[in-house]
Amino acid sequence: MTEELKDRSAPSGDTVSASPPVISVMLIVQDADAAVAWYKTALGATELWDLGGVAGLEISGAAFFLHEVNPENPTETSPGQVGVTSTRIEMFADDPDTFIERAVAAGAIAGAGIEDHHVPWGTHRQGGFTDPFGHKWSVGDKSPLGPFPR
Repeated sequence: MTEELKDRSAPSGDTVSASPPVISVMLIVQDADAAVAWYKTALGATELWDLGGVAGLEISGAAFFLHEVNPENPTETSPGQVGVTSTRIEMFADDPDTFIERAVAAGAIAGAGIEDHHVPWGTHRQGGFTDPFGHKWSVGDKSPLGPFPR
C-alpha cells in the first residue's frame, strides 16, 4: 500500500509514491560499542551503520537502533541508570528455544523459561531474557504474526 505525497523539494509540487511507515525501537545503552558487539554475537544482528555512539542494526530485516547515554540529554536513560525498563522487545523466531539459549550463553539473564500459551489460533511458545544492557526481550514462535479473524 503506497500513497501519493507532494514532493516538497520539487518546485512544481509533483507527487511521489511513498512507502508505508516502518516502526522500530531505539535502545538506550551505556556503551554503544559493547552493545553493538553483543547484539551481533548473541543475537546474530547485522550492522547497518555505526556513527560512534549511535548505531543501526537489524535482525532478519527488522531494524533497531542503539544510542549511547548522553549526559547532556537526561530524557534518555538506560535501564541500568534507572533500575527498571518499561519496554519489552518482542522477537519472533522459528526456534525460540535455541534463540534464547544463544543469548543466555552470551551473557543474557534467562527469564522464567519457555512456556506454551494457549491462544485462539493455537499454541504460542514464548520465553525471554534480559540482555546485559537491561533490556527485556520476549522470544516466541511466529504464530501471532498472521491475521486471526474474530
